[in-house]
Amino acid sequence: MANFNLNKVILGGRLTAAPELKSTQSGVMVLSFSIAVARRAAPKKEDGTKGEAVSDFINCVAWRERAEFIAKYFKKGSSICVVGSIQTRSYQDQQGNKRYATEVIVDEVMFVDAKGDQSGRAPAPSDSDAPPVYVPQSAAGTDAPHFELVEDEDVLPF
Repeated sequence: MANFNLNKVILGGRLTAAPELKSTQSGVMVLSFSIAVARRAAPKKEDGTKGEAVSDFINCVAWRERAEFIAKYFKKGSSICVVGSIQTRSYQDQQGNKRYATEVIVDEVMFVDAKGDQSGRAPAPSDSDAPPVYVPQSAAGTDAPHFELVEDEDVLPF
């Protein structure tokens, strides 16, 4: 694979702090935030008990409309899914030391929680949350299509 370059990240986790929308000197909206992402199950200890859960805190940066969207609809503890790319930059701190920062530049953002649910658990279903009910055509007053019942699964084409 000559000249194959791919830089794509998909993260799902929770916001570690309330997002604070800022503006650059030129008026461009920017939002820096961190997502806590749990690692896969911790390895078992030698005595057979489960190890401690570990989370990574991933720094993210969103620009323009995405920044405004996150600031408006997400708060500390909200579940969030972001798609973006990893970017590394360097700068000098106040003591003149060279520092490096690695961040995810957000291209897409998605809700993870159900509407109004910030606990991470699905809310109890209510009538308003129920998906629309499928009504067969025969119940709506027209004839439903007739399907052939196949008893032998070996004849199925898939």
